[in-house]
Amino acid sequence: MDLILSTRNQSKAEQIKAVLGTLPLRILTLEDVGVTAEVVEDGSTLEENALKKAHFACRLTSRWAVADDTGLFIDVLNGRPGIHAARWAGRDKTTEEIMRYTLKVLKDALPHQRTATFRTVAVAVSPQGQEHIFVGEAKGVLLAGPRCVPQPKMPYSAIFVPDGQPKVWAEMSVEEENAISHRGKAFRQLREFLSEL
Repeated sequence: MDLILSTRNQSKAEQIKAVLGTLPLRILTLEDVGVTAEVVEDGSTLEENALKKAHFACRLTSRWAVADDTGLFIDVLNGRPGIHAARWAGRDKTTEEIMRYTLKVLKDALPHQRTATFRTVAVAVSPQGQEHIFVGEAKGVLLAGPRCVPQPKMPYSAIFVPDGQPKVWAEMSVEEENAISHRGKAFRQLREFLSEL
């Protein structure tokens, strides 16, 4: 069975493939199947955006499609940037620029005020249009400066330390990150679902 990942983010695709890799599936990205069109992520929730992306890939390929949407909810900012985590520094900003903007917004926050939650909604959509939804969360703190270079298209990976961990996301191996991350938790649930198909 083919499974289409509705993403062009290679860092994300690598993480998802590592979780789903034990299944007897051929896992393909949009680029792998030649989809060049873009989906507009204009939903008001993570779930709406994830479903839009999955239905988009499913419609264009007539195959099972998987997508996710992730938000960062910073407590001292009343949950901002939330679902706009990839765009709140402005459109077409680089990974580094988004990270620097976040550090600037939080520059006056004390260490105990820098708590935040990553939330991922992962969805699978069948060629018949059935929707299956899974949610994962990871709580932690945002540092006052980066520990290392962020992962490509992962602007918070050099500054977010998950609760109980000594490393930021970008210092972890894919396996370490998947074991505790919001995305890993959501996609392990999705893997269990797919394994029963």
